Amino acid sequence: MSAVRLLLLSLLCSHFVSLCHGACSEVDSDTEAVAGKGFKLGCISCKMRPEVEASATVNWYFKAKGEAGFAHIYNYDEEGPHIVDERFEDRVDWNGSKRSQDIQDASIYLFNVTFNDSGTYSCHFHRLLTYEFYEYQTVVSKLVHLKVVAKATRGTASIVSEVMMYVSIIGLQAWLYIEMVYCFRKISAAGEEALRESANAEYLAIASEGKDNCAGVQVAE
Repeated sequence: MSAVRLLLLSLLCSHFVSLCHGACSEVDSDTEAVAGKGFKLGCISCKMRPEVEASATVNWYFKAKGEAGFAHIYNYDEEGPHIVDERFEDRVDWNGSKRSQDIQDASIYLFNVTFNDSGTYSCHFHRLLTYEFYEYQTVVSKLVHLKVVAKATRGTASIVSEVMMYVSIIGLQAWLYIEMVYCFRKISAAGEEALRESANAEYLAIASEGKDNCAGVQVAE
């Protein structure tokens, strides 16, 4: 029984270690860009269950001020990035998850921002979750309302957003560290208990064997 508990605790710790390496925190994008500079359009969608295998494709849409609908401007899939709208030709670069089909960060980087880039951007995740006996598709969308200015004027909202990002990341890492320490302590305690049980069983076996030998000697006499 102790060996089973030890195995379960080991698996649990491995799970927490994997969570630590794949920690994901959803942070809102900045919304103010400076004309002539570069700007990162942030878009993050974390999986609720990190242990589930998944793949995703991403589409970005843009609606300029005064326009009625969104225009498809960018796509990222297993074949790589594709700029769809000629207005953004040679001005957009992928800045999200790399070397993985399990995309959780779909951020893009916009070069040489112009005032015409002001408007609303929509980021869409098309995610396929693969379970043992079935697959499940989800679609997650996020909006970024971008304002282009001539000179940087960092607002309170941007500062608060950045502070909250670091707080959430530090908090998540601290929680994972505490869980790992607790887990390893449980494994250590379970291992010591298993050793004690093994030693007791060995002692009882030796004692029983000695008792049987004594009984055999008495019978012989």
